[in-house]
Amino acid sequence: MTAKTITRADLTDAVYRSLGISRNESAAFVERILDEVAGTLEKGDTVKISSFGTFSVRDKKLRMGRNPKTGEEVPIAPRRVITFRASHVLKDQINTTHRQAKAAE
Repeated sequence: MTAKTITRADLTDAVYRSLGISRNESAAFVERILDEVAGTLEKGDTVKISSFGTFSVRDKKLRMGRNPKTGEEVPIAPRRVITFRASHVLKDQINTTHRQAKAAE
């Protein structure tokens, strides 16, 4: 099975086909949703999408890392990272689909 990456264009096309609105309106709709999610995460707030999952921001502290080539210790700067935790509904859906695909082989 080959993996396919879904792009903004794919999302826009799906909205276009599902809602029957123009492609420009579909693109604006997708952009608005993504901007809202990004803006919320930038503020440090959590984004919960029912039956899909939760996006949140974590603050990582300064820590010491090691250059694998030289073995020299180097500081890794504090930063913010985005985490995603899938909902049980999404996990169950993925696992059910996977089991059905395996059974079909």
